[in-house]
Amino acid sequence: MVDEPTSEAAGRQIADTILAGFVDYIAGFRKVSKRAQRHFAEREWTEQDDDSRQRLDLHRSTVLQTVDRVRPLVDEVADRRGAWRTGRSHYKHRVAQRSDLVLAETFFNSVTRRVFTTIGVDNDVELRWFGATSVPRGEGRAELFTTATRVRDTAAMVREILEAFDFGAPWADLEADSRQVAARIDSYLLEEWDSLEADGIDMLRPVFYRNKAAYLVGRLSQLNRITPIVFPILHEDDGLRVDTVLVTESQASRLFSFTRSYFFVEWPNPSELVGFLKSLLPRKSLAELYTAVGFPQHGKTSLYRSLYRHLEHSHDKFVRTRGTPGMVMAVFTLVSFNVVFKIIKDRFDPPKNTTREAVKRRYALVYNRDRVGRMVEAWEFENLSFDRDRFDPELLDDLLATAANSVWVEGDRVVINHVYSERQVYPLNLYLREMTTDKAVAAAIDWGWAIKDLAAANVFPGDLFTKNFGVTNHGNVVFYDYDELVLLEECRFRSIPQSDDPSDEMRSQPWFSIEPGDVFPEQFPTFMAFPNDVSPEVRQRFDEVHSDLYTPAFWKGVQDSLARRDLPDFYPYAEGLRFRRRPTGALG
Repeated sequence: MVDEPTSEAAGRQIADTILAGFVDYIAGFRKVSKRAQRHFAEREWTEQDDDSRQRLDLHRSTVLQTVDRVRPLVDEVADRRGAWRTGRSHYKHRVAQRSDLVLAETFFNSVTRRVFTTIGVDNDVELRWFGATSVPRGEGRAELFTTATRVRDTAAMVREILEAFDFGAPWADLEADSRQVAARIDSYLLEEWDSLEADGIDMLRPVFYRNKAAYLVGRLSQLNRITPIVFPILHEDDGLRVDTVLVTESQASRLFSFTRSYFFVEWPNPSELVGFLKSLLPRKSLAELYTAVGFPQHGKTSLYRSLYRHLEHSHDKFVRTRGTPGMVMAVFTLVSFNVVFKIIKDRFDPPKNTTREAVKRRYALVYNRDRVGRMVEAWEFENLSFDRDRFDPELLDDLLATAANSVWVEGDRVVINHVYSERQVYPLNLYLREMTTDKAVAAAIDWGWAIKDLAAANVFPGDLFTKNFGVTNHGNVVFYDYDELVLLEECRFRSIPQSDDPSDEMRSQPWFSIEPGDVFPEQFPTFMAFPNDVSPEVRQRFDEVHSDLYTPAFWKGVQDSLARRDLPDFYPYAEGLRFRRRPTGALG
């Protein structure tokens, strides 16, 4: 007869198993991330795109594998929670000195919540969090960055920085690039700091790779003043070129936006890297920064912790969001926290013809794709619990009536079984109505570019109403309502057939056959309507720039490019900031 394992013995095995799973995850993560430098050097853009998807799945797949290995260990002991607490204690000691400690904690809790189906926070078995929701903004270890000083002139300093990095490819015209970058830096120093006497530039040693670009990220300093500085580098047919230089917090912030895909950046201490970025971008949340450098799971953890900490120090209630109520999602917000929460309703009113599982698949699709700056990050949460008195009574009644499968009340707690969280943006339909004509025109035109960028990324919004788009703090239009999103390659773009009977066009139903996947761009002006009280100039200007959206030819052309895997270029900065290209050897 085999003796039942003790809680102590089982606890040690639990700790060993979870730590082994985490080590496997980190090893896989770093292996994929390291390939980015080679992909950039060899211009292997499709391989880079494939790696993005592979890396995204690593955390989930490794957690599930670890759960399968650890659950039998727990089931073998009578005191399951006691054994787990013992395992937690051993795990804490084993990861305490790791440079990736915070990621190890998140991994442990991800396993824990699946083993015990945790609702809310279960401090009895989870790794408890006692600390702040921020990281130190210290200088960081010297190994993290290298410092270049202005000895002769700014161009020489820039060249020194660029030459210090090995991208595995030659420069097309390093001298010209150095002069253009230097001119932009000197202009900033004179205009903003009234001096050319900068102390120097601290440049992070790790390179940030994403899409078809490499980014050198650092800070420009003078006495007690600092500003971010970023060199986006492209590998073009004739070699490496600096595409621009970003020298303000606002410009750099767009790189790490909640609408962007994740960087490939290799550094053994992610918290140290995030701390440096936080010192440059203090308005960025830890959730955004950890997510941006490839750890969306810990970004989600950081958001979760920040929310609960915020609830402890605030008093406003969850209320309905501004904007048009959705037919698929119940949407609410905590105004002081600047996020929205989206819960799938139990039933969908016509003409919506979808299912709960289909909606979840579409949100998962967004998670696994390059969002090209045009789709809002959506964090998925399960089994959250909040104080009932933090909900506006009218909102709570509505949630219980429309989403009872996801929301219910247990005593003085509201349990939310499944919810998405997104950064709050300004709904486009309200923005067009409430802003000046000039701002409305700019937003409308960017809306068209947003649709085209999404198409180039193989995404068709499905629902083109302005209420499904929003405007960020940077003035960019983004898409955030994914319940009808489909891959562009799955659509069949058709022209409306000509009819021999003029009365056909007056019918309420089409006179021609429509198959699943059929899309008729000629009908888009109806769906892409602007609010009635918006100036006609807005529609006029939009049509001048984007009338090609109403033609099947445009969409079929994008599909042809996708079929060839011609990955497009997406720039996380304004087109006007890009250096104008001149022939090699021309004056910079």
